[in-house]
Amino acid sequence: MLEDALIRDSVGRRVRHDGRTRSQDWDEVQAFCRSVYMPYRVRPLQRLSRPDATMISAAAGRVTMTRFSYGTGIHLDRFDPEAGNILVLNTLRGALDHQSDGGSVATGAGESFVVDCSRTEYWLEGDPDHMQLNLTIPHQVMAETAKRWFGFVPGDGLWTRRVKIGGAQSAWPSLLDYAARALSGGGPVPADAALARHIEEVLCVELLRQWAAAAGMRLEDGARAAAPGYVRRAEQILEAEAREAPTIGEVAARVGVSARTLSGGFRRFRGVSPREFLAARRLDGLKAELETEAEGRTVSDIASGWGFVNFGALAGRYRARFGELPSQTRARGLRGGKAPH
Repeated sequence: MLEDALIRDSVGRRVRHDGRTRSQDWDEVQAFCRSVYMPYRVRPLQRLSRPDATMISAAAGRVTMTRFSYGTGIHLDRFDPEAGNILVLNTLRGALDHQSDGGSVATGAGESFVVDCSRTEYWLEGDPDHMQLNLTIPHQVMAETAKRWFGFVPGDGLWTRRVKIGGAQSAWPSLLDYAARALSGGGPVPADAALARHIEEVLCVELLRQWAAAAGMRLEDGARAAAPGYVRRAEQILEAEAREAPTIGEVAARVGVSARTLSGGFRRFRGVSPREFLAARRLDGLKAELETEAEGRTVSDIASGWGFVNFGALAGRYRARFGELPSQTRARGLRGGKAPH
């Protein structure tokens, strides 16, 4: 079934998708790729060749699954680290060649490759016959999943490793098959549906296990890498005072270390910088108030109370973290519902 992922449902019926699913226009194909992956540079291996692209996407919570090919040979590089995304490239047919530590590694049908483009450089080449079932996962989603399941956030010893995972005998392709079937049955799966959250969780947990194993790590031993006291005290301060947004220098002084030491400790033991940790807590606090504040307070009022002034930039960051806009969370809260987690 995996070879038919996102084009046929679990009983073999053709899946209907909104929007264009094929294109021979480079600009249109790149617009799709920017929306589901991130900005990057693409160069055809054959000069002046045109794409014959397949472009299908489905959301499982904050994870985006795509069935994609360029329909021509390509070289991709300059992936934008600011997008904050992890790519999992699962090859259905054809072959890709991926940048890896010390050289490159190929993936063929049934094989996968994972890279955190927010933490390391990356390039790939795809032959003209490649067809992919890819996942785009925000780094923060993986960090949160690791904290929930293993009690800590891995450091760059994991995130900077570009590795081949899966294979015919592993659980990974079976899980992808399950996820694709679930997303293809019964119409679109809302980003906040229980099924979507379930698929997001199981994909992230198994990916963490496969990735760590390929990198020679045991996440179950993470307790031995427990964060030092100054990191834990800084976390408490940043969580308690997120609305006031203390500077990292102020927090470092209060816990008795330099700002550089504090930043290094967060990177090593939490996988994020103190500033990123604070930004996440501020968004969490904003979301909680959007869900619970009484009628009569607008999104702008609530956001201003948290010190947010650039509402356009806020909307983008908020949607990347929670899968919806602040206005959607507010409307849901006023109806008495809950926004996505």
